[in-house]
Amino acid sequence: MKLSKFIFITLILLSSFGCKKKELPESEFEKEVLNSVFVEIVDSIYMDRRMMLGPPPPRFNSKINKVDTTGHTAELKEYLRYKDSIKNDKKRILLGVYDNVGKISSFETEMISKEIVLSNFAYDTLKEGKEFKFDLKPFKNNKKFRFESTSKYLHENEWNLNDNSNSLIPVGTVFISRIQFDKTKKTGILSAGASCGGGKCGRSFLVIIENKTGKWKVNKIIHLWDS
Repeated sequence: MKLSKFIFITLILLSSFGCKKKELPESEFEKEVLNSVFVEIVDSIYMDRRMMLGPPPPRFNSKINKVDTTGHTAELKEYLRYKDSIKNDKKRILLGVYDNVGKISSFETEMISKEIVLSNFAYDTLKEGKEFKFDLKPFKNNKKFRFESTSKYLHENEWNLNDNSNSLIPVGTVFISRIQFDKTKKTGILSAGASCGGGKCGRSFLVIIENKTGKWKVNKIIHLWDS
């Protein structure tokens, strides 16, 4: 009886050790973390070219020697109605993604160093880890966004911002950098950016992510620059 009990306990222990999750290699760990925060980052920073060009401002009328606001209120109301119609549209938003994920640029590093102490964070040391291709397949069924590689389209500087479709070309582009983790692998930093295309507008951000409860979440987004 005692022997049977001993064998039973031994089998339970062996089973529990066998089910223990293997630790991912550093490069795979980084990709998994990026996947877990990607949509949250995009939803916070993306730009939609359909909403970037508002109604023209009132013009100065030299005949009456003042700004003529005739018709401007109506134009503004129409624009706000149009903007609301886009926000309420249930169609998935087509976004272009720069899927080559590299290190934070030297320019961004300089700006980021004003916000946090970068020496507390580091990339993995794998030789092949300098840059990698970001796989968009895990997000193919996202309900809000339809992500496509920017390589499928004309360069965004050639996009026509007056084209208000959401099917032929993306409404904007996004990029993300590799993650620099702290020693505990519980906090990370990366840069991210968005553009509405046409070479007209763009912005960049520092993103701080944390894992305090077993799930990676965006902790803070700091606006770095606009263009």
